[in-house]
Amino acid sequence: MTAEAAAARLVEFDDSGLETWCDDERFEVTPERIAEYAAATNDPIEAHLTGKSAAPVFSIVPVFEAMMMPVIDVAPMDIFGRVVHGEQDFHFHRAIQPGDKLVSRAKATGYTSRSNGTAITILIECRTEDGELVNEQYMTAFFRNIDAGKTVGAPAPAHKFDESLRAQDPVAVVPQHVDLDQTYRYAPASGDPVPLHLDEQVAKDAGLPGIIAHGLCTMAFASWAVLTEVAGSDVHRLKRFAVRFAKMVFPGDDLETRIWQVGSEHGVTTYAFETVRGDDVVLSDGLAEIED
Repeated sequence: MTAEAAAARLVEFDDSGLETWCDDERFEVTPERIAEYAAATNDPIEAHLTGKSAAPVFSIVPVFEAMMMPVIDVAPMDIFGRVVHGEQDFHFHRAIQPGDKLVSRAKATGYTSRSNGTAITILIECRTEDGELVNEQYMTAFFRNIDAGKTVGAPAPAHKFDESLRAQDPVAVVPQHVDLDQTYRYAPASGDPVPLHLDEQVAKDAGLPGIIAHGLCTMAFASWAVLTEVAGSDVHRLKRFAVRFAKMVFPGDDLETRIWQVGSEHGVTTYAFETVRGDDVVLSDGLAEIED
């Protein structure tokens, strides 16, 4: 047993909270909100900046309130402060458009006990008011050094990076920069007010060197890199987009998103990608499926 595993605290999770949908959350999409999100993520795509169609990671905005509710149904409140966003996996049925009136709900489908902590899988559905499925999302909430003692239910779909791809050059490499005011722009645009992204003292009190960038903002950076390089800047072609949040990103960081082509089948081309800061991989296990 590793020292990390030995330090894990055994906590009982509540299985009765699994497979229980939370209350519906409603959200009306405006061109202004779409454009604000694009600007807050340095998105260069005109359709997003002008509010004509939403960037892919904007899909988190309508579901943000619903997303964490099922976690509380399964994990005890006294460990909630340990939770981090482990992975995010979007499955798109269509792009979000201005004027959409969306209804979102979420449920925990299972949890997995690992040597370094426990991951809860949350399934989120986003539909229109008349029931059209717009997207499904899998969010992994990870509790560091918490041992649930067992594995229950269904994990999120896999999107592991194939290390053999490193034998070939990426099809695209996109340099990116996190602005010093990035978090202050992203917080209102996304509806994420967590003070670790906005208050230096709160971040330092939590043991961090300073405020950290929102993981989903970094994911949005990767999404426009993929769209501009291999999808003709057309969000309507993106069918799946998934990452694992591997390391923290800070204002002022210089990043690079690297993209590899994996293969093509049934009119969809699959790409693997990662976002790095120097030698550090900050977004790992990236997967994008693009309709040809």
